[in-house]
Amino acid sequence: MMRPAASTQEPRTVACLRATTTALLALLLLLASASPVLAATRAWLDRSRTAIGQPVVLSIESDQDIGQPDLSALKDDFDVIDTATSRQMQMVNGRVDRSVVLAITLQPRRTGELSIPALDIQGQRTPVLGLRVVDAPAAQPGNSNAYIETDVDDLTPYVQQTVGVTLRLFYAVPLVSGQLDIDPPQGTSLQRVGDDVQSTREVNGRRYSVVERRFLLVPDRSGDLVLPAARFNGRAAGGGGFFDSMLGMGQRSDLNASGQTQTLHVLAQPDNAPQPWLPLSDLRLRYASAPRGLKAGQASSFVVEATARGATRAQLPDLPMPTVDGAQVFAEPPQYTESFDGATPVVKVTRQYSLVPSGAGALSLPGLKMDWWDVKADQQRTAALPDMSLEVAAGSGNFANATLPEPAPANAPQTDPSAAPADTSVAASGESTGGGLRDPRLWMLIALAFALLWVLTLGWFYLRPRAAASRAPVRIAPGLPEAPGVRARHGLPDLRRALDTGTLDDVGQILVGMAPPPARDLDAVMGQLADPAQRRAVEALRRARWAEGDGAQARTLLREAFATGPTWIGARASSTQDTSLPPLYPER
Repeated sequence: MMRPAASTQEPRTVACLRATTTALLALLLLLASASPVLAATRAWLDRSRTAIGQPVVLSIESDQDIGQPDLSALKDDFDVIDTATSRQMQMVNGRVDRSVVLAITLQPRRTGELSIPALDIQGQRTPVLGLRVVDAPAAQPGNSNAYIETDVDDLTPYVQQTVGVTLRLFYAVPLVSGQLDIDPPQGTSLQRVGDDVQSTREVNGRRYSVVERRFLLVPDRSGDLVLPAARFNGRAAGGGGFFDSMLGMGQRSDLNASGQTQTLHVLAQPDNAPQPWLPLSDLRLRYASAPRGLKAGQASSFVVEATARGATRAQLPDLPMPTVDGAQVFAEPPQYTESFDGATPVVKVTRQYSLVPSGAGALSLPGLKMDWWDVKADQQRTAALPDMSLEVAAGSGNFANATLPEPAPANAPQTDPSAAPADTSVAASGESTGGGLRDPRLWMLIALAFALLWVLTLGWFYLRPRAAASRAPVRIAPGLPEAPGVRARHGLPDLRRALDTGTLDDVGQILVGMAPPPARDLDAVMGQLADPAQRRAVEALRRARWAEGDGAQARTLLREAFATGPTWIGARASSTQDTSLPPLYPER
């Protein structure tokens, strides 16, 4: 009777074991199916709306190790202030749950509807999150621990005008660290200049430390331009006493501040603006020193100083090279000094010139001129130095007997020397006769006087070359008209050397000095040249120097046109004359 009972109990035990095994397998399958849910990564923001200058915290949670994800996608609209990782472990229904939370503190860089893009966390993508950023309320000086002032020196600048931007950070608590910055607007260049200037001020009865930082803003196109708000992110030292602060053991708190956006209306370049385009608030020229003790053949220096408000060194063109009739001019490299007057950039350029007269006598030094655009008055202006009248003493050696030509009267037309007596007589008779010109007999006398003067002038004209040849045993060059007492200062080798290694200013100076007598400027050189190709080459040189022409093309034209030297007006007529030296023992 006992064996059947035992056989009945054994199947029940086997059934219980099978049921237990089935339950364990089901539990394992349930855990396996639940593991992807637990491994999912989620992300959230601590707020969906914030003000510019106020940070937000992006939290990312996962049951796996997050590590250091790539945050470069956030840097277009946010500054990453800080990152912190925390780990959590908890027991739920006998099961251990582990999670890792990465907290990323972000500072918005602009206002508007911003998006936090999806981030790659161990092969999983976080969702895209939205954040609305509004303008921060203006900080009240004296009540806030920190605030920012933004000073723009011109809210209606012109294209390519340099605008000074000054940021001032006021803070009333000790700082452990911090960063002050501003983003450049699109279509502009924003460059930080100089070092920070630190000072202290008292505002509404509260003492603030001030950090002043300067920038230069240059707009590249016209229209409305929004300058973003400046921002400061830092940490302030809290309580804990002196030694805790020294050892870094005191409490610290985040300190943030934001400035206000500024809207600039950028004006286009006027149609009648001078070229090169130079928009300034002010431009002044002055002689820092004048040439003294001038002697023929010896260098005497003078210094010109230009002060421009509203420009940088890169924008200010070089001071021009003066053209002096009867002297050579050499210039040293300019020296620049940049500074600020409030928020306005100021650049001062100083350049030293050396003046070498070619002979003794009266010398006129023309003042330098620079065209610029007055951004305050919206009109073209010209900064000019006064002309200087100088006396040059006789030199030594080859310059002992050299003299300067008599200066031509201003605006006087150039006439042939043979007609000068007749012109003079006309002017004299016109001043002395008055109303007596109505008498017919007086007209007859005047006509006879003109005829007599014409005969005398004609005779003097034919006798003049022989007398000039007997007085001047040394000629300037074959085929060139003789100028008594004045020689060309430069020759063809000088021109070739200047075209190969010199500047365009050097080439212009050589051409001026090659005229037989030396010309006043390139305009006078063109008036004396007989070859049209040479005149076109000089015109190309003028455009390259002053009208943004092609310098390389001008050099090519000059080399081709002046390959055999300049051809001056009157050279062909004089070539028929005897160009040989007078006999050593002339016949008597």
